[in-house]
Amino acid sequence: MFDFKELEAFVWVVRLGSFRKGAAKLYLTQPSISDRITRLEDSVGESLLDRSARPVQPTLRGREFFTYAERLLEGREEAMRLFQDEESFSGTLRLGVIETIASSWCPTFMRRLAERYPQLTIELTVDISPFLHQRLAENDLDMLFAMDGVAPGLCAIQTPLCTYEMGMFAAPEMAATLQRGGPAAFAETAFISFSKQARPYRELVAYLTALGIDTPRIHRTSTLMTIMRMSIEGVGIGVLPVATVRDAVESGSLVRLTLEEPLPPMIYDAIWRSANYPSFCASVARLAKQCATDYAQDHGKLSSPASMKGYVDT
Repeated sequence: MFDFKELEAFVWVVRLGSFRKGAAKLYLTQPSISDRITRLEDSVGESLLDRSARPVQPTLRGREFFTYAERLLEGREEAMRLFQDEESFSGTLRLGVIETIASSWCPTFMRRLAERYPQLTIELTVDISPFLHQRLAENDLDMLFAMDGVAPGLCAIQTPLCTYEMGMFAAPEMAATLQRGGPAAFAETAFISFSKQARPYRELVAYLTALGIDTPRIHRTSTLMTIMRMSIEGVGIGVLPVATVRDAVESGSLVRLTLEEPLPPMIYDAIWRSANYPSFCASVARLAKQCATDYAQDHGKLSSPASMKGYVDT
């Protein structure tokens, strides 16, 4: 089977009508370009050039083959331009994101991504980290923004994306009750967190166990917005990323509780399969990180949280 080097040699000898000129064009010696064309003719089983003519002319079959050879070389150049010019990327990006990101800076990121790559099609999946990692491993996703790092055995690239400070939030009436009731009221109050498979739920259980609350009552849901809504309605103490509830706190719908020990932060990475156009994915990750940074700056520190005796600084 012939290769592109042999096709290129044939095309340029035909175009220039000379082995010597074709060799000079490709920075080869004349014997080298002659060898390539000989291998090409051996592969197709026919002579493609009339070497006795001056200038060198393609044979009848050579003229027919020349048209196809040019198309193949042009197709190769067009394909290579996809990798040389990131701005012209026109494929589909199958992106998985955690719901916390989807509810915060993801809309801005999606808009800026579409502006940078106007021919790009985005297929967005929102789920918890374990399920996103599973789909990446099964090649159902190209890239994800999630917790927990690269799954063992997966050939992937990982880069830090953003960190979310976590906090506990309650409706104003519940916060006042907790402040009056102290540790006992805190231990008896229900909490609201993500699903059991999610890392924030496991970390909340470990956190409460360290406080001596061995059998906490924890309502679970898969979405951040549901946790926030349930917290506002007084169903329990919501465990949420601080930046995502800034508006609810500033409006007075929620009160942040100050804890003696901070909750573990939510740390996210951008992860993509090594074989999936790494330079393009790295560019997407840099844009995502910038959007996350901008969001953090716009949703900075909240006002002083409400203190709770026993589990807070007093």
